[in-house]
Amino acid sequence: MKKRVLFQFFVAVIVITFPVKGQTPSEHYEKMQRELAAGWNTWDTRSVLTHVFLPYGAAVDLNLTDENGSRAKLFRIGDRGNDAAIMHPGPHTYDGYYTDISLEWKGLKLRVQSAAEGLKNVILITPLDGNKAGGKIIVTPKSLWYRTNNIEVKDNKFILKPFGADFTFESIVKGDMVEEQNKEIYVSADMPAVVCCGCDMNLAEARKFIQSHADSFVETNKQKFGENYEVYNAMQNVLAWDNIYDPTINRVITPVSRIWNVGWSSNPSMGGFVLFCWDTYFASIMLSAGNKELAYANAIEITDAITENGFVPNFYAVNNYKSRDRSQPPVGSLAVWTIYGKYKEKWFLELVYDNLLTWNRWWDKNRQVDGLLCWGSSPFEKITYRWWETDGVNATPGGAFESGLDNSQMYDDIPFDKEKHVQKLNDVGLSSLYIMDCDLLAKIAGALGKTANAKELKARAERYRKNMVKLWNEEKGLYYNRHTDSGKLNPRISPTNFYPLLAHVPTQAQAKRMIDNHLLNPDEFWGEWVIPTTPRNDPAYKDNTYWRGRIWAPLNFLVYMGLRNYDLPEVRKALSDKSKNLLLKSWLKDGYVFENYNADTGAGDDVRNSDKFYHWGALLGFITLMEEGYFE
Repeated sequence: MKKRVLFQFFVAVIVITFPVKGQTPSEHYEKMQRELAAGWNTWDTRSVLTHVFLPYGAAVDLNLTDENGSRAKLFRIGDRGNDAAIMHPGPHTYDGYYTDISLEWKGLKLRVQSAAEGLKNVILITPLDGNKAGGKIIVTPKSLWYRTNNIEVKDNKFILKPFGADFTFESIVKGDMVEEQNKEIYVSADMPAVVCCGCDMNLAEARKFIQSHADSFVETNKQKFGENYEVYNAMQNVLAWDNIYDPTINRVITPVSRIWNVGWSSNPSMGGFVLFCWDTYFASIMLSAGNKELAYANAIEITDAITENGFVPNFYAVNNYKSRDRSQPPVGSLAVWTIYGKYKEKWFLELVYDNLLTWNRWWDKNRQVDGLLCWGSSPFEKITYRWWETDGVNATPGGAFESGLDNSQMYDDIPFDKEKHVQKLNDVGLSSLYIMDCDLLAKIAGALGKTANAKELKARAERYRKNMVKLWNEEKGLYYNRHTDSGKLNPRISPTNFYPLLAHVPTQAQAKRMIDNHLLNPDEFWGEWVIPTTPRNDPAYKDNTYWRGRIWAPLNFLVYMGLRNYDLPEVRKALSDKSKNLLLKSWLKDGYVFENYNADTGAGDDVRNSDKFYHWGALLGFITLMEEGYFE
């Protein structure tokens, strides 16, 4: 493992750190993407049990039948259908070197591990305690995404020959043999089985091969993260299992979860994906702790999705389908500057800078009222004629969607200005994030020698920063949203009311009041599990649905990042510990990282609209990695 890691390190230094002389950032990125999309991995968004060799699309798919011959459908982590397999994800390296997942389906209980090196991939299927007898494992060699592979199957062997390649995968399936039919190999699920692609191992050899990869995974991460091994493990595994290749854009990307992906494509043969704006930027930050290239890829892809009107959209999906009426919270410069701070590679800044600057200017031009920003939704000419192109557009719901806090109580009954295309509400969270964006984008401009742009951005940040005084309530000790039609402050709050900390707006004394009076107030936000999106004393808290009353990791993360700007070490540490404990509660029990969590119980699985394996939930652990100095 150490030799392998060292080899990959030197390759990365040669290929990534020092671009070829004369190569443009775009050319460098294209080369990086080609190198990412290579080798064995769980690339196919439609099943975590499909192992694919890129770039050829040669695949080995695993499926199951029960004792009655009923066949399972898709294997995706978090599926909630009556016939869905329950998946319990374990370790997954980013490069497919080792994967481990367990499943339950109609009484069948199996563990599926894989280990890959070069052309070789070994898949071990092991029955678990309580496994129901009579099931079968179906091994299907196939070609994905209309790529050409010659396939031959006979008895317990198969050959995959990629078109144009100078190699062939001569493979064998070993176990309690049942039958071969229609180019599929059936083995009993009652006994261990092994699929050897590009090699031939008996069961004992396969177990040894698999175990060596598993040991390397644990050893590497434990050496680096020590007592916080499981914190990092949860983060890496949710990102790695959600990492896919999408053939429609020829890109390796890390969407929020496979559950979200498939509904965005009408053609199952061509995959499917959706990237959400701030979700993907947060993923890129987390990925930078363990995989520079994937961090770059996700930050670049979502930034490149910028619309014709100059903003990074709320969502970007197959067939260039985007939310052309609305954006999402401006955290792009935060992600890019954080990644750059770790790796110091200017080609990355050069590639995303122009779009980030265009997006920054768009907010000021299209969402500014009375010197501060409002969430909005702008009408546009239909392009795909889907329902989201009209539903909620140029209305309060569209503005709420732009906030990323969809059904937040803060936006209940807020009137909408259809001429300016904004809610009639200066939003403290958006205005603060925008100031932060100006500050960090000015630093990016400075690093690139764009002094005029840096001056422009600094001036814009100061203009908005001065206007934030309109939102301060001296009696309450907090910044509030402001009704633009009446000038009155809105008393309904959320963790976004702490975002001025991100923008260096409050003084140290004001920051301490905000924290003492509100964040640490058990009637509002503090408790065993924190931070609820709705104060505990707000009637909407009891709704416990989506952004009403539940805990969302990105809000914890942004509040934590704001605290880092002030001398409040005890609060920072307390928030870090509570966030870590919330993540580990479900991770250690079931291997899940939830989209959101119950603020009373810490459970993530108590409602159906909490995805079981949504990568930004791992921000709860990333806070601890930052707080304890692992991310430097």
